[in-house]
Amino acid sequence: MENRSAAALWQSFKSRSQNVPDHYEAWAFGDTEEMADELAELVLAGKKTATSSNYTLYELEQEPLPKVGQHHVLLNGKGEAVAVIVTTAVTVIPYNQVTEEHAFLEGEGDRSLAYWQDVHELFFTRELETQGLAFHPEIPVLCEQFKVVYRR
Repeated sequence: MENRSAAALWQSFKSRSQNVPDHYEAWAFGDTEEMADELAELVLAGKKTATSSNYTLYELEQEPLPKVGQHHVLLNGKGEAVAVIVTTAVTVIPYNQVTEEHAFLEGEGDRSLAYWQDVHELFFTRELETQGLAFHPEIPVLCEQFKVVYRR
């Protein structure tokens, strides 16, 4: 089912931009309404320009990996479109090799690697448990950078 808010924001973006693809994905960060709102606000404030995902889930769910140049409509916790973002970099590295720079770009907490590790270990553990898997420090992490190209 199409998200009307995302479709409206996408059409507005397309009418003001050139060389925009027809396809986009609409999604929210996190796994709760509160987390989605908090992370969307960080994006809109310019503090969050990166994210990380559990690469194992892409493989298990046979989801395509994000690609540089791919556009996404970012949703808040209520499913309302707040921005169009475009992916600028994608790498896959082990969890224990995520850098201070990437943690800083994620914009969360005090922006330190220690904070990033604390919250992402918990988040990835929850995700893996739903698949009957366990967290370990070498799990592959998809690190993605993006920029906001349009906001409502």
